[in-house]
Amino acid sequence: MLSDFALGHHYYGLHRSKDGWIFREWAPNATAIFIKGVFSGWKEKEKFKLKRINQNGDWEIILPSEILKHGELYKLSVHWDGGNGERIPAYANRLVQDEVTKIFSAQVWQPEENYQWTIEDFELPDTAPVIYEAHIGMATSAEKVGTYREFTENVLPVIIKAGYNTIQLMAIQEHPFYGSFGYHVSSFFAASSRYGTPEELKALIDAAHEAGIRVIMDLVHSHSVKNVNEGLGLLDGSPGQYFHTGERRLHRAWDSLCFDYGKDSVIHFLLSNCSYWLEEYKFDGFRFDGITSMIYYDHGLEKNFTLIQRIF
Repeated sequence: MLSDFALGHHYYGLHRSKDGWIFREWAPNATAIFIKGVFSGWKEKEKFKLKRINQNGDWEIILPSEILKHGELYKLSVHWDGGNGERIPAYANRLVQDEVTKIFSAQVWQPEENYQWTIEDFELPDTAPVIYEAHIGMATSAEKVGTYREFTENVLPVIIKAGYNTIQLMAIQEHPFYGSFGYHVSSFFAASSRYGTPEELKALIDAAHEAGIRVIMDLVHSHSVKNVNEGLGLLDGSPGQYFHTGERRLHRAWDSLCFDYGKDSVIHFLLSNCSYWLEEYKFDGFRFDGITSMIYYDHGLEKNFTLIQRIF
């Protein structure tokens, strides 16, 4: 079944086990990978070196429970033939940005108590969607970046009163440049920490469901940010791990990288991403951004889609 194929988020990334922690990364071109953070003095240490476990390019490390704590920052140090670099794990579900250096790091996010949903199984309205599109950070009149909590308290009541039955949230996936409006995604499994915590986003969705409102997500699978340190472009040193190589690699209009949908590993990653947002945050569906860019070799650029042409 397709749903069984879309479970990469349960295998890759950082997970709590009964004996401690287990972390896995898919990096077929890598020759060595270390996990590092405050626990290693931000240095490569042999005891924090991952082991390659199969020919597919999966790497793994098992760590004692006391090594990592909730809120701890970490990164990968990836080596390949001819180079190395710091990388954010592809399945990282929480990133934070240093206020001074502006550098992003992955963050261990394992609160002592999981979020307790008020509405466990939301029944979708049987009416046609009347959609309120919103950007969390820009949904405030104040000259600042708005938060999940402020949206729940101040904007959601307005949406309810106005009679909408669906909210479409933009810019949820983590993105290094705020000015991209969330469309240059770097970490596909991480809810942006600019607006608050994962629990605060869950509370927003929970409150919307309590009011009978479905919440859909503006999901970006049509391209990815070019940033090397934060993004996937050279995660294991290979430009073709997730993306096209050659002239099809760069989206000429968006200055971003184009996924290679012809690879099972890429489809696995993106479908797992869909499953993750549905499972973890209880989003009710998606609005996929840039569909024409995904289905046409020329991305649909400079094309007129309003004319009907005869083919005979």
